[in-house]
Amino acid sequence: MAVKLQVACFERLGAPGWAALETVVRSARAAGLLVIADAKRGDIGVTAAAYAQAFLGETPTPFGTVPGLGVDALTVNPLLGIDSIEPLLAAARARGSGLLILVRTSNPGAADIQELELASSGAVSDRIAGIVAELGAPGIGAAGLSDVAAVVGATAPGRLEALRAAMPRTIFLLPGVGAQGARVEDLAPAFAPGPAGGLIAASRGIVNAYEQSGAEPATAARDEAARLRELAWSLAK
Repeated sequence: MAVKLQVACFERLGAPGWAALETVVRSARAAGLLVIADAKRGDIGVTAAAYAQAFLGETPTPFGTVPGLGVDALTVNPLLGIDSIEPLLAAARARGSGLLILVRTSNPGAADIQELELASSGAVSDRIAGIVAELGAPGIGAAGLSDVAAVVGATAPGRLEALRAAMPRTIFLLPGVGAQGARVEDLAPAFAPGPAGGLIAASRGIVNAYEQSGAEPATAARDEAARLRELAWSLAK
């Protein structure tokens, strides 16, 4: 299992928020959870390298080395192109981490750009899927899955089959289940490679599960996460 930390919710609190983020990352890793920093970073050159140091590496200074967050994966916005991804990918691979590249997001406005048809390669999201598969090919591990993953919204289940065909070795992070209306039962194509092929993100549905069940918040959250995990496993069988 993994935790997906929405970095903006910490950053808005300034330095204390970043300190809290560091604490949460340490606690999650101590609990044996994978840590995803949902920061959606994307830039080029020195800025991309700085993002890589902040989340995936470390920064040398005259006063000593400053460690970054050391997360297991970082969400990345690819719209600046491949050269904006490469510094982040190099840093991730140097420490055995991964990237999650936005391919087809879960928000209603995703279609404004991501589903626009290109002259020669389908929709924009199809082209991004090709980039993900290309960048991920050198990082395919023993389990047959790549260290470059894709964010594919569960709210667009009709796109899953084509995107899975374009990225057969890619892990899909699937946001949108629960609060955004998507259903786990519609996500079978994402799990074609097996149970590890999809990672369902249901943040608000898990956090607010106690409102429906009436149980103690931590218990309700654990039970809802377990329910979603069992549904996902049933799709992968």
